[in-house]
Amino acid sequence: MIITVATVNGSGCPAGTAAVAVSEDNTAFTVTYSEYLAQVGVGAKPTDFRKNCQLNLAMKVPQGFTYAIAKVDYRGYAYLEDGANAMQKASYYFQGASNTDARQKEFLGPLDDNWQVTHTTELPALVWAPCGEIRNFNINTELRVNAGTSNTKETTSLMTMDSTDGSVDTTYQMAWKRCEPGDD
Repeated sequence: MIITVATVNGSGCPAGTAAVAVSEDNTAFTVTYSEYLAQVGVGAKPTDFRKNCQLNLAMKVPQGFTYAIAKVDYRGYAYLEDGANAMQKASYYFQGASNTDARQKEFLGPLDDNWQVTHTTELPALVWAPCGEIRNFNINTELRVNAGTSNTKETTSLMTMDSTDGSVDTTYQMAWKRCEPGDD
């Protein structure tokens, strides 16, 4: 399989701040972000409470095969004041298809720690790429921080998709199956 990034768009991934790498066995790909940060409070702009990133990936799949995203690991860091909360959300869909798989995770302050969220889809619920068609795959992620009852005049609450080295490794693990006659 060959994965190329058609577009990367969003306030959480300005041009040049997200990269995609494919594993040697073509069973996973990793997206690395360097500026994915949502925040409220001191130093934050009014629009900083929500950041998103939409990846549009062109997937060249071997003839006679299709794929689905079976498991995704997201990692980052959150500093939430007492009374603040945050949300990490992701939606997955194929261009032109109505099936969307969306997941979200809530975080409550006080919190000062690295976080990890794993989205797993069981085999019967997987959304497979249409057989015999080339359709781009879209991944839309979002971080949202809400001040709640925290004091935004004196403190800042934030959530990032990053690691100690300043980038996040979001790994997408793929499931494969052969296309059968009659598969759409």
